[in-house]
Amino acid sequence: MQTVRKPTGQFARRLGRAVSRSARWLQRREHQAISWLVAKGLPATVAAALLWIVKLAVAAGLLYTAFWLAMLLMFAVIASWAINNTSSDDDELAEWRVGLSGYGLYRGDTRVDPGQPDDEN
Repeated sequence: MQTVRKPTGQFARRLGRAVSRSARWLQRREHQAISWLVAKGLPATVAAALLWIVKLAVAAGLLYTAFWLAMLLMFAVIASWAINNTSSDDDELAEWRVGLSGYGLYRGDTRVDPGQPDDEN
């Protein structure tokens, strides 16, 4: 008999560690960038502010892109909904049945197939 394994949370633990490593890597790169800017003669506070401005610009660009993608998706959904919900008398479904002009394809009370000359009336 095979024993049933209980979930141990390994995936969540590994994912957390990967996110933590990525965050530490980014933090080290940020400190390196500030150190490089300070070495080039920029004050430390200005270098830190400059990095914050870059971060905010990237975040704003991502939000701007996400907004327009969401708007595009919304318009596509509304357009498809509008196309599906439009109805007119011409859109009435045709059906095969016996009608005033014999058996044929009728849309409402009008036969729409050409029929055969020997059809019964």
